[in-house]
Amino acid sequence: MSPTRLIETRPGRFSLLLDAGTTDVDDVILQLGHEPNGYFWEGVAQLLVSTEAPALQERLSYDPEGGMFCAYGEDRRALEALAALIDAVAASSDRLRQLVALAKANGFEFDD
Repeated sequence: MSPTRLIETRPGRFSLLLDAGTTDVDDVILQLGHEPNGYFWEGVAQLLVSTEAPALQERLSYDPEGGMFCAYGEDRRALEALAALIDAVAASSDRLRQLVALAKANGFEFDD
């Protein structure tokens, strides 16, 4: 089951949501010295977009909170693409570890 969900908040406006603290990799996030909150997942999203899907950069925005990650915009396909990237990380401890190692190597800091 996907930890993300895409909703239409009003006609033509969409939000991609993830309830923080509910993924299969929360324990790994803690082991890596981070908090599995919405701000951490925003960092994951930003890193994924910048390294794997730069075409999404200008097609969505972020608005996380402590208990929830949120990306939003009018481009449903961009949010669906981001959901697939996040879902892959949320389902794999190895993938998460690789991403956090990449962040560290590049000087990227998660705001969690």
